[in-house]
Amino acid sequence: MNLKQLRENKVFRFLSNKYVIVLVLFIVWMGFFDENSFLNQRELDEEIDKLENANEYYKKQIDADQKIIDNLNDPDSLERYAREEYKMKRDNEDIFIIEYDTIEED
Repeated sequence: MNLKQLRENKVFRFLSNKYVIVLVLFIVWMGFFDENSFLNQRELDEEIDKLENANEYYKKQIDADQKIIDNLNDPDSLERYAREEYKMKRDNEDIFIIEYDTIEED
């Protein structure tokens, strides 16, 4: 195929059009090289998804902690929590802590 036949080919004429070349270069530039490229936008979307998941997790933790705080407003539950978590006791009591050893088998 010589140069004259190549220039008469419809596909070659379409692709060698200056507007098509500029459009292809623009798409390549915006897709890969620009600061707001498709790849950067995809990375930012993934980061947004991670942050939204973290936000949901922390909201659940806040709700759970708020329930604990509401529960600790009652003096009986406050005393129970102090006994269980901090091993507190009254003056006339003795506390015995029982720990179980676990046997690990290979």
